[in-house]
Amino acid sequence: MQKVKYKVFAGGLRALEIDLTNDLANQNEYNILMRAKTFGMLGKLAPWSGSFETSGWKGETFMPEQHQSIATWRGEVETKTYSYNKDGSFLGYKIVEEGVDKSPEEVAAELTQGTTDILTATMNAGRNISAGQSCESSTEIFDGKRRFRLNFKEVEKVELESSKHNAYNGPAIKCEALVEPVAGKWHKKPRGWASIQEQGMQQGSLPTVWFASVEEGKPAIPVKVRVKTDYGTLFMHMIEYEGTEKTLASAK
Repeated sequence: MQKVKYKVFAGGLRALEIDLTNDLANQNEYNILMRAKTFGMLGKLAPWSGSFETSGWKGETFMPEQHQSIATWRGEVETKTYSYNKDGSFLGYKIVEEGVDKSPEEVAAELTQGTTDILTATMNAGRNISAGQSCESSTEIFDGKRRFRLNFKEVEKVELESSKHNAYNGPAIKCEALVEPVAGKWHKKPRGWASIQEQGMQQGSLPTVWFASVEEGKPAIPVKVRVKTDYGTLFMHMIEYEGTEKTLASAK
C-alpha cells in the first residue's frame, strides 16, 4: 500500500489538495484511488472536487478493468465509467450527469480500442522506473470525447532535497509530459490542458514530473510536478508518504 498526500501551489498559494492511494497487496490485481479538491480562496471561487479510481489486473503491465471519475462542480455531479476486457480491449463507456444517464449509444472504435486510463499509464511508467528503466513511454487514452497520446520523456536524473513543501529527499528522474491529440472532438484553438501545455511550451517548458522510487519494491511515484502557464507556475509537492516500511513528511 502507498498512501500519498500532495499540495498544489499556484503563485505561492495553496490551490489544490490531492490524496493518492495505490493498493498493490493483491497478487493479481491493483487499485488506484485519487481524490482532489480546490482549497482556500480558490475553493470558494471555484468549488470543485474529483474522485478518480481504477481497478485492474497485474501482469507484464498494469491493465485496467474499470476506471471511474466523479467530478463535482458547484454541487453538480458528473460520473464517467470506462470498462475494459482482460485482453486490453475496450468494453464500454457510461456517463451520468445529476443522476441522468447521458451515455452515447455508440462510441467509435477509433477512439477507444487500444486505450487505457491515465492513472494506469502513470503507474506503468512508475513501475518501469522502479525496475531501473527510463520513464519514457507512449500511451493512448480515451477521456470520453477524445483520444490522446500521453508521452513521458526523460530529461535527466537528479537529486532532490526535502523542504517545508516536499517530503522527499533522494534520487529522482525528471521527465517531461506531452499530450498529443489523436482523434475525437479537439478544438481548433487549444482549450483546457491543451491550452496550458501550449502556454508552457511558449515559455520553453513542457509540464514536468519528477518520479522517485520512494520505497523499494514499489512503483515509483510523482514527488513533484511543475506546470508553467501565462498566469504563473503551478507546483505539486508530495507532503506525506505512508508505505509498508517507510513514512515521510515535509518539514513543518
